[in-house]
Amino acid sequence: MSPTAAPETPDPALSDFLTAHKLAHPGEAAQWTPLAGGVSSDLWRVDLPGRSLCVKRALARLRVAADWEAPVSRNAYEWAWMRFASLHRPDSVPELLAHDPAAGLFAMAYLPAERYPMWKSQLLAGEVEVATAAAVGQILGALHAASAGDTVLAAEFATDTNFHALRIEPYLLATAAAHPGLADILQSLADRTAGTRLALVHGDVSPKNVLVGPSGPVLLDAECAWYGDPAFDLAFCVNHLLLKSLVVPGRRAELLRSAHALAEQYLRQVDWEARSALETRAASLLPALLLARVDGKSPVEYLTDDRHRLFVRTVASALLRAPAVTVVGVLEAWVSALAGPTGAGAGTETDAGTVPETGTVPGTGTGTGTETEAQTRTETQAETDSGRPA
Repeated sequence: MSPTAAPETPDPALSDFLTAHKLAHPGEAAQWTPLAGGVSSDLWRVDLPGRSLCVKRALARLRVAADWEAPVSRNAYEWAWMRFASLHRPDSVPELLAHDPAAGLFAMAYLPAERYPMWKSQLLAGEVEVATAAAVGQILGALHAASAGDTVLAAEFATDTNFHALRIEPYLLATAAAHPGLADILQSLADRTAGTRLALVHGDVSPKNVLVGPSGPVLLDAECAWYGDPAFDLAFCVNHLLLKSLVVPGRRAELLRSAHALAEQYLRQVDWEARSALETRAASLLPALLLARVDGKSPVEYLTDDRHRLFVRTVASALLRAPAVTVVGVLEAWVSALAGPTGAGAGTETDAGTVPETGTVPGTGTGTGTETEAQTRTETQAETDSGRPA
């Protein structure tokens, strides 16, 4: 939670919210500073005499180049997800202070950056601790396990419309439109994901939404909360570690070990279904999410090199056509591609990184397909030249 601009005076309704919920006294001096809240919400640090807090309000239109709108009711579901998580892992979410569902805003404790650095910032700076990734996997798996089979939560988080607007359409369907040759596969993954309802999903487990606190990782930004397929959260987070391995080549081996450790610790918590079933869904969804972060509605900002983007398209396309059955299978395909001809433009080094022994993750197997890299690269480039968003 880091300031991004000079203090400003926000909408008076926000000050009224603090007063109404007794978080500020009438007439009390308050300094409002915008924070890096991502593309979907306004986020402020509020400094009051002797204390600070954080206020978040959902936006009706997200801050991306593409036309992307989403209901502000997601703010209420984020609050509800954090309330659920606080019951099971109180150290893994900020303290909740007040909520106004009609206004689409809430207040929570402010966590200073000097004590709670953002995981994404650490990773991009080359500060890669495998233990942090393992802890994220353990927390995520524990929360999924605590929610699995809960009919009350399933009814409370029947947020299919929100999840479609925030995840299915901008990630899977928009990517399908950009890659006609893969459209049927991506549509099938979208349909399967939308129709699977097993546990409470966070929906945005990205390193930008994880703070590394004194007591372990703290999860933020659960606007996409949905009772659905827990494999989505696993694939979504591992996806980011793979992408960052392209732009932090000096810590590539540690990033790949982090991806492995996160998956391993997560899978140890799975007791609501066969681990192999969940992992197969995650492994087949992972390349779709990789491709979405290049050609969907929310591309990652740090893949600025065309060679990196082409590398992602090449590997993801091959894995979509011939899916791996385990997360480790995806990692092995990624490492193999980095070491091959198409990996030369991805910032590879002599030590491209290795995946740990596959026996530590249940149901390991590659199943990465038989297409040649030249075939995949040619087909992918043809798709990207036929109307892909820039």
